[in-house]
Amino acid sequence: MAEQHGMIDPFEPGQVKEANGHKIVSYGTSSYGYDVRCANEFKIFTNINSAVVDPKNFDPSSLVDVQSDVCIIPPNSFALARTVEYFKIPKDVLVVCLGKSTYARCGIIVNVTPLEPEWEGHVTLEFSNTTTLPAKIYANEGVAQMLFFQSDEVCEVSYKDRKGKYQGQRGVTLPRT
Repeated sequence: MAEQHGMIDPFEPGQVKEANGHKIVSYGTSSYGYDVRCANEFKIFTNINSAVVDPKNFDPSSLVDVQSDVCIIPPNSFALARTVEYFKIPKDVLVVCLGKSTYARCGIIVNVTPLEPEWEGHVTLEFSNTTTLPAKIYANEGVAQMLFFQSDEVCEVSYKDRKGKYQGQRGVTLPRT
């Protein structure tokens, strides 16, 4: 389905578990989904400016931008990233994201809202470090699995039809109202 509809770019038809002779957190096509990679662009929450996190009036000074092959998330903190892959969801498909067990077993929780029919863009990923220790995320390796649910009919009103505020997002996208 993904190749036929151009849903994922770049698309990896297999499961990649090694790069340059080193084991990595796998990405690519899995049994019933697709394991996405995290790009090397991160926004890490910081309290150096004593900002309040407010989804209606988000203050970007509460974040530090990092471009690196790894992201160290401070204890009990949070980081934003984006997928390497760009998605174009068909009008009869809903996508749900789940964290990979490798990260979950380290206390790192991945949260993404569903990708609605006819949404397109880079997926902004949210990582919570629930531990009392610093946690590491690896860029260009698998971080989450996308599960695709195809309906037997197209939805009445798609994300594109509603002119959703996150349509066509590129890079790490901050909250919008």
